[in-house]
Amino acid sequence: MTNPQMDYAALAAQWRAERETTLKASRAELIAQLRALGIREVTAEYEGYGDSGNVEDVTVQPAEVQLPEALATEVGDFAWSLAYHHHPGFENNEGGYGTLTWDIALDSITLDHADRYVECSHSYDEGL
Repeated sequence: MTNPQMDYAALAAQWRAERETTLKASRAELIAQLRALGIREVTAEYEGYGDSGNVEDVTVQPAEVQLPEALATEVGDFAWSLAYHHHPGFENNEGGYGTLTWDIALDSITLDHADRYVECSHSYDEGL
């Protein structure tokens, strides 16, 4: 049952703060593992539409470093969560897509994101 007195703005702010804490912890864990493997850069391509989506590809530099499958999954989950944190709901309807690029040495992330939408032009003429 929904509480009509619930402060949805406060609840949304609380959820955002919790996501930020989780993302920060995940980022710290992942960067330590990636640096230990000698990885300099991670790129993750993601795509969402029709109420679902996923990370399409995770690549690393140098390319000859083999990213363990479990770590690739964790990096993909992190990329999806970060994209969703900054663009919540992007997987709905026509969706959105993007690329997360993570410079491991600098611990700097770039998120290049695009949202799709349908544009309509409507006119109504009466009594012409």
